Amino acid sequence: MSDNGHQQNGHENVHENVPSRQRRRFEGISSRTYEHPADRSALVALRKLSGFDTVFKALSGLLPERSLRLLFLSDSVRVSDAQFAHLNVMLRDACHILDLEKVPPMYVTQDPQPNAMCIGLDEPIIVVTTGLVELLDEEEMRAVVGHEVGHALSGHAVYRTILLFLTNLALRVAWIPLGNIAIMAIVTALREWFRKSELSADRAGLLVGQDLKASMRGLMKLAGGNHLHEMNVDAFLEQAEEYEAGGDLRDSVLKILNTLPRTHPFTTVRAAELKKWAETRDYQRIMDGHYPRRTEDKETSVSDSFRQSAASYATDVKNSKDPLMKLVSDIAGGAGDLGGRVRRGFGGFASGAPKDQTTPNDQTAPKDQPPHDSTPEDDD
Repeated sequence: MSDNGHQQNGHENVHENVPSRQRRRFEGISSRTYEHPADRSALVALRKLSGFDTVFKALSGLLPERSLRLLFLSDSVRVSDAQFAHLNVMLRDACHILDLEKVPPMYVTQDPQPNAMCIGLDEPIIVVTTGLVELLDEEEMRAVVGHEVGHALSGHAVYRTILLFLTNLALRVAWIPLGNIAIMAIVTALREWFRKSELSADRAGLLVGQDLKASMRGLMKLAGGNHLHEMNVDAFLEQAEEYEAGGDLRDSVLKILNTLPRTHPFTTVRAAELKKWAETRDYQRIMDGHYPRRTEDKETSVSDSFRQSAASYATDVKNSKDPLMKLVSDIAGGAGDLGGRVRRGFGGFASGAPKDQTTPNDQTAPKDQPPHDSTPEDDD
């Protein structure tokens, strides 16, 4: 241990380092507090599986975790009071606010691409790139550090490490058709979960930073670089709304295809989701000190979590402006014009209500005369 009382090797105890800046602290907070319903139900189910931890520990011999730790230790800069001290303060602060007893080791690695991750099987480690450190200001970076600490508290590091390993494995066995298909099926499922886990971690970042504007600025910079004077939060959020509602069924399919290979949701979507959550009564109750405690985690019901997840998805589908989601909602609601929309093809699923085929003053054209708006196809 160094002279200043901080452990420079391995973990340090968060309670030895009280944050320099006062923010609301969430003592004993459960990760269920901020986890997205889909993320939460998946994690609860996994944690309840008999022998799940044993199986994953058995995989540790195959996973390059020790190699990764040695790599970062030897070829990156470990955050401490002596190196990147401002990041060390943010890290201790985030762990104090979320009541994470042990501060994970954190490394800064040379990479111009802005990125951060939390990986590890036995113990989580946090890695941020120089591109991210140079891009964000202090409050924006604080939200990112809180985001990664949220991953650590939720236990996401284990699954992220598995995802990285399987993704690399899929590349190595790509020449084996059936082997690649089997692995990619697992990878695709893990990516879907991980995209939801990113929404959870964004919420954790907001609980740590407690500054929605800073969180929004950080996401905007990830999308458009360090040009905030050229960007506008409201216009940025309008992009998310246009992305969700625009186009027809073809665009909905393209959105799915564009999303499948990604581990993160699109940035505008993340910003819109975070802002929406920050405006809920649930968020206000958390800030008022009303939230689930870790002591209650063992009593969590898998079925209750799945019901909450299903209810969340149902609400999302019902309120979505996406053409495909509107179709799903219409089918569930028994909409009467589905047949007509199908006959009109993909264009019939454009956002907005179906157009009426007649108006009160319309008169049916005589059967022996073609309608005035006939198309070349009609003439054929």
